[in-house]
Amino acid sequence: MEVVFKKGHLINWKEQKILMLPEKLIFLPHTQSLLIADPHFGKAAHFRKSGVPIPENVHTGDYLQLQRILDELKPKEVFFLGDLFHSDWNTAWNDLEVFLEFFPKTIFHLIKGNHDILPALIYRSELWNVHESSYQLGKLLLTHEPQELIPENTLNICGHIHPGVSLRGKGRQSLSLPCFFLSGNILIMPAFGRFTGLAKMKGKEGDVAYVTVDKKVIPVDFRK
Repeated sequence: MEVVFKKGHLINWKEQKILMLPEKLIFLPHTQSLLIADPHFGKAAHFRKSGVPIPENVHTGDYLQLQRILDELKPKEVFFLGDLFHSDWNTAWNDLEVFLEFFPKTIFHLIKGNHDILPALIYRSELWNVHESSYQLGKLLLTHEPQELIPENTLNICGHIHPGVSLRGKGRQSLSLPCFFLSGNILIMPAFGRFTGLAKMKGKEGDVAYVTVDKKVIPVDFRK
């Protein structure tokens, strides 16, 4: 199936097309796969259990955005690159599984991250294909954290860092925005969840930050 893209930023990495979307997702046209990093579903409920009054609807926008993308692109597979659920089990896990059941033709994968600490029994449903640390998808190595040892001619796509950059205007105003961050053969995805922070990236020459802003993805290089 040929998909026509009207938004996002498309790069080619060794003949592998990678579409970075302003919704902070990646779509791979060749395999019709959608990549999502660090949604941290259930984080609001986790904070409420600790006495912090965070409203549950903090995740509503994430679900609506994900539903729109799934309906539009109809991916065959969805890969969550870790930190799917924020911490211990709470009722928000049920909400997540009910949401995914609306897409019975889609195969959902979870590559575990440091926050994915739920008992193995929780993942034993027909919804999940769980991978403890990584998944090789052609020339792409999907992980949660950036890897030190990466096979030759392989791009490591990961999350965990929650990358962002600060852009400065002429009036000395500064704005921090999430970004995809490409350094060598590592591509770090921005956190999909809205209830997350940003780690400001200090790139070196040759690195590129693909900033998500105003429903666009804009490349910013770090040439000296």
